[in-house]
Amino acid sequence: MCGCSPISQVSHLPKPADFVRVGVQKSEGRLVPLELHPESIFGMGLTYADHIKETGSHFDPRKAPPVFRKKMVSFNPCARPVRVPSRRDLINCADSVEPGLGKRLEKDFKQLPPLLDYEGELGFVLLEDVDWNKVRDPGYAPAIGYFIANDLSARIVAVLGEGMTNRYDYWEASKSFEGFLPVGSTMWIPEVHAANAIFSTVIMTKVNGEVRQEDWTTNMIYTPRQMLVFIADTYPDDLPRKGDIVLTGTPSGVGMRVPAWKAWLSDVLRLDRFTKLGFLIRSAGKQNRFLKPGDVVVVSGGILGEVKTEIVE
Repeated sequence: MCGCSPISQVSHLPKPADFVRVGVQKSEGRLVPLELHPESIFGMGLTYADHIKETGSHFDPRKAPPVFRKKMVSFNPCARPVRVPSRRDLINCADSVEPGLGKRLEKDFKQLPPLLDYEGELGFVLLEDVDWNKVRDPGYAPAIGYFIANDLSARIVAVLGEGMTNRYDYWEASKSFEGFLPVGSTMWIPEVHAANAIFSTVIMTKVNGEVRQEDWTTNMIYTPRQMLVFIADTYPDDLPRKGDIVLTGTPSGVGMRVPAWKAWLSDVLRLDRFTKLGFLIRSAGKQNRFLKPGDVVVVSGGILGEVKTEIVE
């Protein structure tokens, strides 16, 4: 977090990228059954201005957005029911990122809810290998197909990365429990791959029939090409290949919300991550927006169809 006021955090929110909208006309592409066989899954964070605002995050145009990976165990192509991580699962997960952290959690936190959250997203798959020598050229058009997904997260683990130099390793761990990436069954492929193109649709997320998220993909602040550049800068020795997938980030409306003034105040008071975790656990029950067993999450994306996920014990 930065030391700026909550007002300045909001005032520097970015504008959407200058997209070429595709998928508007039926003749622009075709729908095919989604058959994914990725070796790597990459994810982008904070790619919608309203989501940056609702999480109390700071946008710095000079810095790249968060980039992370999801482990393959999270891949859920059949959208099978997703189990809520147990206390032991969460402790073991934290310990895998930071040895000794699990012991601290077990000792100091009698309650350790997963704070299971949904993230409806547009994803894309690389249909061909990227020309990494050309990807920084604004006119370069990667060959990609589009689909929808639900990037589930156990926020309790992600919060533990606050203030850590490897913060996004905690994000990766929070999103890599078994089945935490349900995907749809349909992919849209453009007839012509255009520079700065984005499949234009509304991503909508419903929890038990209640609309939680609803926003156009054209409100994203980065193009797929730019996302590939950020990924290349973050993982230069493990670049995405043909068949790998990229999650483009989620719009506003997630369960995890942090007002800008709270984010600013915690920074001013220099609260450590464990103090923040305690506050979050105590406030989670009041919010009642995190997922629990019995909940049904449906993410839809227009002609891309929907992915329905049941949360179970």
